[in-house]
Amino acid sequence: MNLKNLVLTVLGLVVCHLSYGQANVLNASEPADIGKKTQEQILYDNDHPLEYGYVDKRDVLWAKTTWETIDLDERINFPLYYPIDTNNIGANRRSLYDVLVTNIRNGKVKNIYSDSYFTETRTFEDLQSTMSKIDTTDLGYEQYNAGEQVDPQYINRRDITSADIAEYKIRGYWYFDKRQGELRYRLLGLAPVAPDVNFIDDDEPDMVALFWVWYPDVREILHNTSSFNRRNTSMPFTLDHILNARRFNSIIYKEDNEQGDREIKDYIVDNALMQLLESERIKESIRNFELDMWSY
Repeated sequence: MNLKNLVLTVLGLVVCHLSYGQANVLNASEPADIGKKTQEQILYDNDHPLEYGYVDKRDVLWAKTTWETIDLDERINFPLYYPIDTNNIGANRRSLYDVLVTNIRNGKVKNIYSDSYFTETRTFEDLQSTMSKIDTTDLGYEQYNAGEQVDPQYINRRDITSADIAEYKIRGYWYFDKRQGELRYRLLGLAPVAPDVNFIDDDEPDMVALFWVWYPDVREILHNTSSFNRRNTSMPFTLDHILNARRFNSIIYKEDNEQGDREIKDYIVDNALMQLLESERIKESIRNFELDMWSY
């Protein structure tokens, strides 16, 4: 038994070395070598996101769709928010919003949507009015009215950045797999939420979901992006792992229902405490379904 434990420990260390030693800090002969994989690492690298298994519809005994809000003010959710300033940090660390926008801009994320039902697609050009605001100062208007070309210094541009993201909305699917005999969760969609760019400097601007992405489309990208692990910096989490393993705190704001999937705030009005309790009630009902399956 001790020999078995020893072998498993050695294998675990080897896997950790191959997975997390890719920063190559200790073997770098110059700063430019940091982050580059060695030939051995490239040869043995089999680092891909864990594939979702096929689930037959006949194996789904029970299911519920939920929409949740991930508040980035909560400490446990900080790995999805930081870093917000990338000027003085390595290229291997980026916030979730920065990763999504960068890969939408370069075309690696091809499909983005306007809603959580993924019925209407959008392009990156369509997002410009949602993510950027261009305003002209009074002096600029004076130049324009005088028939002169407006000086660039009188044109203010305000872009939504990682620092402006207040929360994320996610859509997921809870289901009981009767073949495996367990309750499972599948993340379907993700949306960054920020203040309306046209009123971003107001005291209480409206919060809007900038865009939705179909989560399976971005898994490979998020798997290749590391997030900070404050307990052990040699073993960072990937963004895909954080989201799939639900290493975050969230509040359910909607579930599928016969009233057109109405939100909790639509039937519990102007009472934040009761809305929170209703969210917890929905969570407990999901947990209790699995527990009740094994009650005799």
